Amino acid sequence: MASDYPEQPLEEVADLSGGFAFKSGDYSPDGRFVLRTLNIDDDGSIHRKDAAFLPLEKCDQYKRFELQEHDTLFVMVGATLGKVGYVRRESLPALLNQNMWRIRGREGLCDKRYLQYAFRHTVAQRLGWASGSARDFVRRDDYRTMKIPVPPLQEQKRIAHILGTLDDKIELNRRMNATLEAMARTLFQSWFVNFDPVRRNSEGGAKRPEDSLFPDSLEDSAIGEIPIGWEVCSLSKKIELLSGGTPKTSEPTYWDGDVPWYSVRDAPTETDVWVIQTDKSVTEQGIANSAAKICPEKTTIISARGTVGKLALTGVPMAMNQSCYGIRGISGYGDFFAYYLVREATVRLQQNAHGSVFDTITTRTFESLDCVFPNKELTIAFDKAVEPLLSKIRANLHQSHTLATLRDTLLPKLLAGEVQAPTAK
Repeated sequence: MASDYPEQPLEEVADLSGGFAFKSGDYSPDGRFVLRTLNIDDDGSIHRKDAAFLPLEKCDQYKRFELQEHDTLFVMVGATLGKVGYVRRESLPALLNQNMWRIRGREGLCDKRYLQYAFRHTVAQRLGWASGSARDFVRRDDYRTMKIPVPPLQEQKRIAHILGTLDDKIELNRRMNATLEAMARTLFQSWFVNFDPVRRNSEGGAKRPEDSLFPDSLEDSAIGEIPIGWEVCSLSKKIELLSGGTPKTSEPTYWDGDVPWYSVRDAPTETDVWVIQTDKSVTEQGIANSAAKICPEKTTIISARGTVGKLALTGVPMAMNQSCYGIRGISGYGDFFAYYLVREATVRLQQNAHGSVFDTITTRTFESLDCVFPNKELTIAFDKAVEPLLSKIRANLHQSHTLATLRDTLLPKLLAGEVQAPTAK
């Protein structure tokens, strides 16, 4: 889309620099956060899962790699080529690792937050050649002369304000979801891993309302102490496995329908839990003529090949490809209980791999996993306890999707000067 604003080469309005190839042997359990490509989500937000840290006493020599608020990041190498990140205050202090480019608007020439939107939009258009390409890197010099629209500074600030307001709400929802999910996960751990209510009952101390649902003692089992009366058995005996499939890709009438079709690329972050939309969709005809089946809402999906162990809870009915399993608790078991049970079991599988490649899940995997099961009524009680938390997460995701759609609709129009942003207050 042509812009009414003048365009300038990126290097004339921004300072550009790369990260440093920190050595993994220098990392420590704490210290200064080293931001790597794996710490950037698809939406550009930054997380600290599997974070690496550099000891503070070594940081002075790397000051030129320190990030600042509103820096734009660009991944230049590998499977995540073209990913654009945005540095918020809560991600700092941080050092930039290799394979990324730090882009920082020059004072008085380019508003730093505006630059993120202009760069993201322009580079998305430019990287169209990369779709399906074997090329897995870009040269920094290829992008120094890339032209971006540069309206007057005050107009830049107005554009950044309106788009940033939408993104700020999306980020607030993301942080809220992280808190809500942590609360649900903590309750599962308390009830079904640490057996806290049982221990309180056995000690005769202060009680909580839910404690009456639990026994008052533990007993030995094949996998250690468990609440008396609970059962240890194979995970496969308490779940129903649903298989996926792929409609014939050469048949156009099978695709772009009303049924979401899940693959691992659609997996949400752990804190978002739900998948509410997918990159591809299929038709009812495609479902009828393939092995794909529609999984009901609240089905747990786990990726079984490729990127193994990614989980999602279906927020709407959807189909899935053959590299996934759908999991439902047998009749009477809570859907949310099943999700967190599988999540806990997946962590155990990854730990038991002892550094080897965890590259596939089969039906035998579920048969080999012994888990602790309470009575069905207690799983329903858990579902009722966490339902308000998980429902709020899903509502936040729907709202964030609406806001992101609005942002992405406004972005090219604002950059083209077709829509005037209101003055920031």
